[in-house]
Amino acid sequence: MNFRRRIRTEPMGFQIIPIVDVIMLLLIFFVSTWTYAHRENELNITVPTAKEVTKTPRTPGEIIINVSQTGEVVLNRKTLTDDELRSVLARIAKQFPDQPVIVRGDEATQYKSIVRVLDVCRQADIWNVAFATKPPEAQPAAAAPAKR
Repeated sequence: MNFRRRIRTEPMGFQIIPIVDVIMLLLIFFVSTWTYAHRENELNITVPTAKEVTKTPRTPGEIIINVSQTGEVVLNRKTLTDDELRSVLARIAKQFPDQPVIVRGDEATQYKSIVRVLDVCRQADIWNVAFATKPPEAQPAAAAPAKR
């Protein structure tokens, strides 16, 4: 006598939980990469090192102006002339009077290029200007004398 019932295998329905997991992971990935891309840092610019560096929190909407070694001014991945930069900054200054601007000048940039950007900022009525620097490289700890 066989008392066992036959096990019926019914087709499984649509599984939503694995799809929700994948979508959440993709959402986290895109939000985190957007945050880094939003900082508008040109990769080919090396900012100078400063001994006294104070990390300030990033403010939303701050403008980052990159000045390359050749003196080119890059804003939002576009190379701009002084007049174009002045008109963009003037439009922004009208809407946001306390607009923060960060100037990222390459360490090999001539000083006159940085002063030119500062003049354009002042002409556009932008006064909240900061300079990007990097902290000094951490010196490796001195090797401890070997025990004998």
